[in-house]
Amino acid sequence: MVPKRFKKPLNPFPTTGYYGPDYFCDRESETEQISNLLQNGQSCLLMGKRRLGKTALIQHILHFLPKNWGYLYLDILPTENENQLLNALATALLQQFPEKDPFGKRVWAFVKTLRPTISFDQLSGIPQVSFQMTQAERPVIDLLDFLFKVDKPMVIAIDEFQQIHSYPEKNTDAWLRTAIQRLQNVSFLFSGSQETLLHELFLDPSRPFYRSASPLLLQTIDRQPYKDFIVAMFAKHGKTLPPAIADQILEWTKGHTYYVQTLCNRVFQLEKKVYEAADWKRCAQQILDESETFFLYYRTLLSTQQWKLAVAISKEDRVYAPTSKNFIHDHKLGSGATVLKSLQALIDKEIIFQDSDRESKTYYEVNDVFFTRWIQSTFPFH
Repeated sequence: MVPKRFKKPLNPFPTTGYYGPDYFCDRESETEQISNLLQNGQSCLLMGKRRLGKTALIQHILHFLPKNWGYLYLDILPTENENQLLNALATALLQQFPEKDPFGKRVWAFVKTLRPTISFDQLSGIPQVSFQMTQAERPVIDLLDFLFKVDKPMVIAIDEFQQIHSYPEKNTDAWLRTAIQRLQNVSFLFSGSQETLLHELFLDPSRPFYRSASPLLLQTIDRQPYKDFIVAMFAKHGKTLPPAIADQILEWTKGHTYYVQTLCNRVFQLEKKVYEAADWKRCAQQILDESETFFLYYRTLLSTQQWKLAVAISKEDRVYAPTSKNFIHDHKLGSGATVLKSLQALIDKEIIFQDSDRESKTYYEVNDVFFTRWIQSTFPFH
């Protein structure tokens, strides 16, 4: 069953987790679209850059499923092979369905027939499952077949699904797709942040998951509802944040959910009733100062040319023509071939992302908004 009660966050702008609809901003059209797909037996593919709020949106959608529906959520980003995928699936099952629950008894009894090692976190008491198997394909299929026998509709949400692309075993997507096709009572909500890999998995006609899920690309929340949400959340707690300041926060964070929440969280901590522009700017600078060590560490991970290109794109904020003479000359980047090589390396390392604007023009930006703002304040454009 989907839980209907949530803990109250310590700060009304939480940066991790889902605390219920009262602390969730907008995404009404996305929620309705995905919910309709799932409740009509269709699977969905949710794509978007990291830290845009995909996981919170998944939890939000699951919260609004019919009361008689079941669901599973598993994040497979930490998994490195099929065996760890099996561990993640079995762990999600045991965590979602307590052993004392009537249906949970069936779940636990079945999982135990696969002879796993079951342990419990000493602090939370949450169960963890571990298998020691050289071939995890069959047990995964057995678990999915068990869900097929459940006499109620279910949704299985698999976060960072592109991770299966990096597994050392071959054809994971082939046998997994075959197993999923048999689950007539289960809809899947796939999610991921690496669009190139997800496109390959779901849009390449030669791949097993080709067009098996309706795609939805998650964008930043529209500025007006986000601004209204921020202002209202401060007001709800007896604080006044003028709309103009909320606008400035959204502009500085580019409306990117994680960075908006982080900055608003910090501003809310100030012991003030009425805020001024200087307050959010001071908080923003504190965040950049605290993160400087991490940003400088980036430099050790990149070649000199890659670092120079990352700095150049950060300074420009958004770059449409990275191999143009003006861009290369202004930032002393060498040759066009060098820029292209460094650009691809930065994309592969997820330092830079490639996207298209509303006019379908391709551009490049740095993934980390705080890194961009730190570069802009530390290495001003000359």
